[in-house]
Amino acid sequence: MKEMKKRPGFATRAIHDGQASDALTGAVNVPIYLTSTYQQEEIGKNKGHEYARLTNPTRDALEVSLCSLEGGTSAHVFGSGMAAITALCTMMKSGDHVVCSDNVYGGTGRLFDKVLTNYGLTFTYVDTSVAENVAAAITPATKLVHIETPTNPMMSLTDIGAVAKICHAKGVELSVDNTFLSPYLQQPIALGADIVMHSTTKFLNGHSDGLGGVLICTKPEHAETFRFVQKCTGGILSPFESYLLLRGVKTLAVRMKQHDANGRVVADFLKSHAKVQRVFYPGLGEHPQHELAKRQQKGFGSMISMELGSLEKANAFAKALRLGLLAESLGGVETLICHPATMTHAAVGAEGRARLGITDGLMRVSVGIEDVEDIVADLGQALDRI
Repeated sequence: MKEMKKRPGFATRAIHDGQASDALTGAVNVPIYLTSTYQQEEIGKNKGHEYARLTNPTRDALEVSLCSLEGGTSAHVFGSGMAAITALCTMMKSGDHVVCSDNVYGGTGRLFDKVLTNYGLTFTYVDTSVAENVAAAITPATKLVHIETPTNPMMSLTDIGAVAKICHAKGVELSVDNTFLSPYLQQPIALGADIVMHSTTKFLNGHSDGLGGVLICTKPEHAETFRFVQKCTGGILSPFESYLLLRGVKTLAVRMKQHDANGRVVADFLKSHAKVQRVFYPGLGEHPQHELAKRQQKGFGSMISMELGSLEKANAFAKALRLGLLAESLGGVETLICHPATMTHAAVGAEGRARLGITDGLMRVSVGIEDVEDIVADLGQALDRI
């Protein structure tokens, strides 16, 4: 992108940063470089690429784009969100300690407790919506605090700035899973985070057609670590899925505006429906962290959870859906509806779900960008079947 006197706005950067037209042909989209290796000009001399596990021009362009959108100094894409979380933890060694939000995505807790504890890492889970809980959980062995905000699926918020101050005062780094809001609606690095993580499968891609994950960093040592992890472990994003993400990012701003607008309408509708016992959405005035949401987010997003009262009622609702899709994942252009107790948080176990408030009657709605009247009509007719 040509240099401008003033830094371009978000939507402009989403379309142009890292996505210059092809110098060879003038193609306005970054080409998909389907190659495993690169011809070298002579021994010890190449054109910037040696082997596709190390670098790929399509993937490189994507990393430039995502780094720009989050305001970091480097970005590193991986084959899935869980691969990105795994890479994040390679910063640590046996004996190190991590403080984590207690209501994270179930796969994150499963990785920590079932895999990484086998290598000598220890984890403490706290309600990070209370910053003092983080301070109390940090020990001399703590190297990282990892938070989700909003949390999945209870939509609890953490004050990123307050937790960042606590972490940095104690010499601990802060990573933030920003998947639910995307960089369009929340900028954790600007609030003090050291590393931002996304499952790019979700809003960044936006079309439910590709897996991916990314770590956006703020320090040279982060870049060195994660580039080395990409090289050594090979859990990189393919050129084709990098292309899908580059395509998705170009429309991120307009999609997130519509997701946010639809989410607000749907939350108000669900709040007023007699069959819905409770709605979890930071955009509602009664949400306990509504003011924090207004302060640290650009909008409220399209992720909503609702309590229907029982598994039987939840299943009756799910089976009656016509437009909304009962499916894992979130952040697609289509409305996706999930049952956390049997999908995203099945691995947490009944006791763990009860502690977090994830009941058998809880349903999570990822509001799509269909005409909102159609979304409301479908949710309404499905709720009426209960």
